[in-house]
Amino acid sequence: AAARLAAEQEVENLSGLSPNPEKDIFVVRENRTTCLMAEFAAKFIVPYDVWASNYVDLITEQADIPLSRGAEMKGKCGTNESELELSWLDQAYTLKLSFLKEGHNTSRGPEASWRLSRIQFTYDTSEHTYFKDAVSPGKHTASSHRLSALVTPAGRSYECQAQQTISLVSSDHQKSVQLLLSEVRIQPFDIPADFVFGEEHKCPVDQREQLEETLPLILGLILGLVIVITLGIYHIHHKLTASQVQIPRDRSQYKHMG
Repeated sequence: AAARLAAEQEVENLSGLSPNPEKDIFVVRENRTTCLMAEFAAKFIVPYDVWASNYVDLITEQADIPLSRGAEMKGKCGTNESELELSWLDQAYTLKLSFLKEGHNTSRGPEASWRLSRIQFTYDTSEHTYFKDAVSPGKHTASSHRLSALVTPAGRSYECQAQQTISLVSSDHQKSVQLLLSEVRIQPFDIPADFVFGEEHKCPVDQREQLEETLPLILGLILGLVIVITLGIYHIHHKLTASQVQIPRDRSQYKHMG
């Protein structure tokens, strides 16, 4: 059964297709049909302890860990739960994203949505690419608690070009690890066609930025329309008044009339 499941499931790291070297693309397919797609750029900011120069005190350094383009991946699709797991640098780093789809009642009737429900990041401070001289090096896990992120109506994909920061709590003395996500396009359920995202649901930041970009244009169009209408009214008024007989105010001019 396990062999049959492995044969029916395909996972593909398509990051090389992105013109942005910091952006990764992942696809999970089951039964020759795409069931999960994810595109995003990700970086982790991880605090860790090193000895001060006196070898008595501890000071906190910061590791900036990008998601590697060559990340290995696993995926799992379900009706209401899906998962994407990525690992890189010989599994020194592992990122697991869990998604949940659920229904709820609204004033418009029953509706469904999906969300990013859990993030788990495992990292090894004995890995020297990003950690230098860490005190008590070893593996740690940073996780989210009661996460409800990227909330999106069912059947649609989540899109957000702006950078988002999600805080995770680490097993390393409860330090706060920051996950920075940007250029995100994700859909873990109900993909309409193979390798095709559903209609996008933009994040509030992108919606606000789009409004800020289009608002000056809209105001300019309204102002131009007001000017055109004003000039049109003036022109019509001028023609009407010009066609009327003007009665002289000076009675001495009456003799020239008739």
